[in-house]
Amino acid sequence: MIKFTKMEGLGNDYVYMDFTKSEEPENIVSLAKFVSDRHFGVGSDGLILICKSEIADFKMRMFNGDGSEAQMCGNGIRCVGKFVYDKGLTSKTKLNIETLAGIKVLELNIKNGKVDTVKVDMGEPILEPNKIPVIAEKNPVLNLSITALDKTFLFTCVSMGNPHAITEVKNVENFEVEKYGKILEVDSHFPEKVNVEFIQIVNDETIKMRVWERGSGETMACGTGACAVAVSQILNGKVKNKVKVKVLGGDLDIFWDNKTNHVFMTGPARIVFEGELEENIL
Repeated sequence: MIKFTKMEGLGNDYVYMDFTKSEEPENIVSLAKFVSDRHFGVGSDGLILICKSEIADFKMRMFNGDGSEAQMCGNGIRCVGKFVYDKGLTSKTKLNIETLAGIKVLELNIKNGKVDTVKVDMGEPILEPNKIPVIAEKNPVLNLSITALDKTFLFTCVSMGNPHAITEVKNVENFEVEKYGKILEVDSHFPEKVNVEFIQIVNDETIKMRVWERGSGETMACGTGACAVAVSQILNGKVKNKVKVKVLGGDLDIFWDNKTNHVFMTGPARIVFEGELEENIL
């Protein structure tokens, strides 16, 4: 039997598996596709493995619903912090987590002996076009014009370990995210595809956001996306350096520290249920 834990951060839900005392499975791609299936599997935006690390307290590997491996997941890494603390894998309230986007530092807020919220040091935003990556001449990438179907969008591009393209729309709640998101995700400007954020600025401290994630489609929340959105609108002079980003699943507090150039994200993490998979289910 393969044990798993279903967790969510603002509705961005993943299946978590503990490989801190065993070797990582060989069939990860098939496993990620299966558990993500909301009809025949567990149902999630993807699979996250918690593994041993030679350079940090733990290592996180994150796979999208289509089996592709992503560099980072802001909502997912908060849940990793809750998983390892609540399950007694660590007693630390400040953790270093190895990811493909580098080591991320977590500060756990404990309430009644369990992790309630997690503050994540997401590191410095990446603004250079070739590192995001995006094919563009401007650095930073502001007002990049891309046409999809009948609309032309102006994008600001930021990487928070994975690439994001952010565009402002008039009414984000009624916007056709899937119609345009799936086209923009694979646009030729983005050699590694891109996560697309459609946003509406409420005021200089609040942004509404919907996200089309590469490899997963529209999700309830995206932590790295919320950070990228905040950075993009600070660069455009539209919001303060501390902002609330409202996603479909709830709110994230984002702070871009002028002194360190690091972006900090604070939000909840929750265990939904636990279960076991048959070894021969795939």
